[in-house]
Amino acid sequence: MSVATIKIGTRHSSLAIWQANYVAGKLLENGLNVEILPFETKGDKIIDVSISKIGSKGVFTEELERALLTGEIDIAVHSAKDLQSSLSDDLEIIAFCEREIANDVLISTGAKIGNISEIKIGTSSTRRVALLKRYHPGAQVVNMRGNIQTRISKMEAGICDVLMLAYAGVHRMGLDDKIIKVMPENQFVPAVGQGSIAVEASKNLDAQKKRVIRSLLNHEDTACCISAERAFLKKLEGGCSIPVFANATLNEGQIEMVAGIVSLDGSQILMEFCRMKREDHERLGLELAEKVLSQGGDKILMKIREKLSGR
Repeated sequence: MSVATIKIGTRHSSLAIWQANYVAGKLLENGLNVEILPFETKGDKIIDVSISKIGSKGVFTEELERALLTGEIDIAVHSAKDLQSSLSDDLEIIAFCEREIANDVLISTGAKIGNISEIKIGTSSTRRVALLKRYHPGAQVVNMRGNIQTRISKMEAGICDVLMLAYAGVHRMGLDDKIIKVMPENQFVPAVGQGSIAVEASKNLDAQKKRVIRSLLNHEDTACCISAERAFLKKLEGGCSIPVFANATLNEGQIEMVAGIVSLDGSQILMEFCRMKREDHERLGLELAEKVLSQGGDKILMKIREKLSGR
């Protein structure tokens, strides 16, 4: 193919590099030249406070998006769940790679854990914290930032008993043997985009490059589902610090989605289900969002934002 070297931007963590290498591999096996450029993001630099206190806009993407706009890189590779609800007008997602299992899991390097409500669980996710407070209120939640290896080291040092993480990241790091429990998705509904790798580009990227990259990387079924989830997220103006959730699946030509919001203390939860024709996936996300908002989600959102802003 007569496409120049594709420069791939990524965070520098082991998981992010794995994802960049996965994307690079797909391009390399089709005769393209690639170069991987690691970046340190705001979310990587600040690991001693929770994500909600850093801010929800571009915590793990801002530096990469700046490099896209300057032309330093051609594409940025992200965990799809790290994307903010709205992108800059100059940027777009050109591919969602095939989704891995989307569930949350508990991992441990020690003995089997008994009652979840009696242990210390490490997580940095506002959604996971809120859902733990709802379904396992006795559990002690420990704020746990850093890459997977850093978190495991902290767990082994006794800071927590188990870690709650996305299955996809655990699996991609070859840590399946440390999984002690897969969390039920009917309670711990995944974050929007969880399990997929997103490929972002500037809208000014060479059209031929864009077509080639999309054709080699985009998984149509995954893109359909995550587009529905992101339509829901955008309507709610959710971000890393807002505990919203959505999980879409395809079933015999239709798209089905569970989505909702939970209060920070877990006392209130709104969870809705809807099914539509596959081609109406974005409308599905919008209608579910409107349903959640009209049934009290707007009030839950307002309280969350007031709490996070310190008012």
